[in-house]
Amino acid sequence: MRILIASTTDLGGGAETSAWNLFNTYRSRGHLASLAVGGKLSDDPNVFPIPNDAFRSVWARLWLGVGYRIGLNLHDRQKLGRLNDCIRAISEPRRWLETEMGYEDYKYPGTHQLLELCESPEILHCFNLHGGYFDLSALPWLSGQVPVILDLRDAWLLSGHCAHSFDCDRWKIGCGECPDLNIPPKIRRDATANNWKRKSQIYANSRLYVSTPCHWLMKRVAQSMLAPAVVDSRVIPTGVDLAVFHSSDKSSARAKLKLPQDAKILLFAANGVRRNIWKDYDTVRSAVALVGEHFKRAKILCIALGDKSPPERLGNAEVRFIPFENNSATIARYYQAADLYVHAARADTFPRVVLEALACGTPVIATAVGGLTEQIRGLRCETFPDSYLNTYEADEATGVLIAKGDDKGMAHAIERMLKNDQLRYRIGHNARKDAEERFDLQRQADQYLEWYQELLRSHQNHRSQEFGDS
Repeated sequence: MRILIASTTDLGGGAETSAWNLFNTYRSRGHLASLAVGGKLSDDPNVFPIPNDAFRSVWARLWLGVGYRIGLNLHDRQKLGRLNDCIRAISEPRRWLETEMGYEDYKYPGTHQLLELCESPEILHCFNLHGGYFDLSALPWLSGQVPVILDLRDAWLLSGHCAHSFDCDRWKIGCGECPDLNIPPKIRRDATANNWKRKSQIYANSRLYVSTPCHWLMKRVAQSMLAPAVVDSRVIPTGVDLAVFHSSDKSSARAKLKLPQDAKILLFAANGVRRNIWKDYDTVRSAVALVGEHFKRAKILCIALGDKSPPERLGNAEVRFIPFENNSATIARYYQAADLYVHAARADTFPRVVLEALACGTPVIATAVGGLTEQIRGLRCETFPDSYLNTYEADEATGVLIAKGDDKGMAHAIERMLKNDQLRYRIGHNARKDAEERFDLQRQADQYLEWYQELLRSHQNHRSQEFGDS
């Protein structure tokens, strides 16, 4: 099959990694797979940058070039931001004004060249379209040419601006009166009702196929303005490379990472751990401090992977920050070195880091939000009584789910797990087994490829009927 995947970048975070992994898996199976991206970071010849700037006006291209040359000598991020804002205002004043008014930016003309970037794709599989590279208004035309899958990793396509709405349900009725314009992707003024309406009109003229990694998000799709445009949908869980993320000797992993052998090690991973709006570092920090109070004779070390900062001492516990790591084998070692993976979140869809921890046989203690309840099989409890762990039959449990913001519940769960080596081992074994059964990258690829075949037949039948009627 000739498969074109669209993504923000080829190398990056969760959604980008999912796109990249599928792209490589398809190629390894002999399919002609290509990746179209807003920003190319690798040297892979089958990755094509979408030529948005090349199709802007001569005036816009002139000023973009000026801005690029001046920006080479600017190292202050604030000054660079102001420069880019000025260049946009001069080069494309209408686009700049609309952005200032709070309208979402769809001015990415290279989107209309997508199908010409590689050899006649039969399927277009789209990830994360709010990364500043894709013209959403191209969907009606694109979906008329080939089957278009929208692979949702958050809820931006369902709202007037935000990727997750937290406790706001206005996305169901048309947005407007937005309670928080700073939720990413943030906008400057409340044009959410207009943005919602624009999306609704685009979808109304499109034939779309929707994939989500969890049922939680698919239920939201069914309640949204996207629902009428959905011809078919699938819930296909994210897969991880089980050859990279696997159980391994803990002491060996710690030695390679130069971590203390005698410490109780917790791991929390996120892009920008402390500043990430979707994650809840404060709850993790508070829980770690509480755990430190109860382990006077043991070192408690929490690795915060994805941030750069001096270590923080919390009584008998330490939080050690490790910068973002792009090497999968190194990331896997951190999971293998940890006794527990902790994941506190305010909002989350189906975080890859949880799947990676499970695949490495590391028990997970996480917040019961979004799709996390579908990733983790185990105890869902706010107080986590001591007696429960002594009687709980952990035949299927892969971790513990706690209430959002419950630092005491998280601390108590950590304590009980650290004190019960036998239970921790059993849950870790279950975690790896469950990852093999549900979260294998090869299984994910199988499900998509089978679906692609169905979509091709359906699309051909639809085109035949369309031309027959005409």
